[in-house]
Amino acid sequence: MKDNGETEAEKMELAERIRGGLYGVAVGDALGGTTEFMSPREIAARHGYLTEIVGGGVWRLEPGEVTNDTMMTLCVADGILAAPDDPKEAIGERFLRWYASGPEDVGNIIRTVLATYEGDWFQAAMLADLDLGQSAGNGSLMRCLPAALCYPAWADVSRVSRMQSKMTHYDELCNEACEIYNRIAFAMLDGEAPLREAVGAAVAGTPYEAMLSSNPDCETSGYVVHTFRWVLHLLLTSNSFEEVVQRAANQGGDSDTIGAIAGGLAGVHWGFAGIPERYAAGILIRERLDATSERILALRRSLAPGA
Repeated sequence: MKDNGETEAEKMELAERIRGGLYGVAVGDALGGTTEFMSPREIAARHGYLTEIVGGGVWRLEPGEVTNDTMMTLCVADGILAAPDDPKEAIGERFLRWYASGPEDVGNIIRTVLATYEGDWFQAAMLADLDLGQSAGNGSLMRCLPAALCYPAWADVSRVSRMQSKMTHYDELCNEACEIYNRIAFAMLDGEAPLREAVGAAVAGTPYEAMLSSNPDCETSGYVVHTFRWVLHLLLTSNSFEEVVQRAANQGGDSDTIGAIAGGLAGVHWGFAGIPERYAAGILIRERLDATSERILALRRSLAPGA
């Protein structure tokens, strides 16, 4: 959003992109949740080429049910909405509340932090890193999009992207990936660049820049560098939102998280209207996504210069 002189069309476009981003995370998550931990060969044997949100999988999902990827994304969004100036504690409260509800799908790094947190998020993340021997997972990247959706100033997006990452993931690779990812989203939301140009500008001068010229030679794993490489590849070599999330699901591995991360940016790029209606209508928490999208749009406008 440029200023208060934006046109009605620009306002609608921003609303569409915000809603598309949140739904994109949820759709990629719900579709990929069916094939998580499976190999492409296993997926082909069981589903052919998966194109529909059918549930099942290792977590025995209901059709349209989402996993930790979407739920933690909403924790970040709700925390920012509650305390936009300094959302760390508000986000943390929602992490703990979600964890106390007994979700099945919780990554090892996040589970370790939430189970041992004693009042200092950054210390808990550091201790988890020491305990596990690493913390370069994709669990903070999967949930970081609300920072780009909520704030109209890049300084705030950058600050909160890194902060929410460091609450659970001590490794700098995670913090860097969250910042790059949200730089892409921010450029598209602000109307500065379409997807391909936004990706190119965001990865320039980073190790990911060299990765764009070739197909991924890594697994679709939970390691944040592997995850992000696949996300960028899917985004840059697909022609629709539908193609992005279907390809993520049919690669298997950490397919729900890769689908959620890629789906978030794809949703921002193609907008809510670019998400097939059967996908959006099938998400079980769509009312919550709609309400959160409206609250994010209101916050972003209230924080805009001159508001």
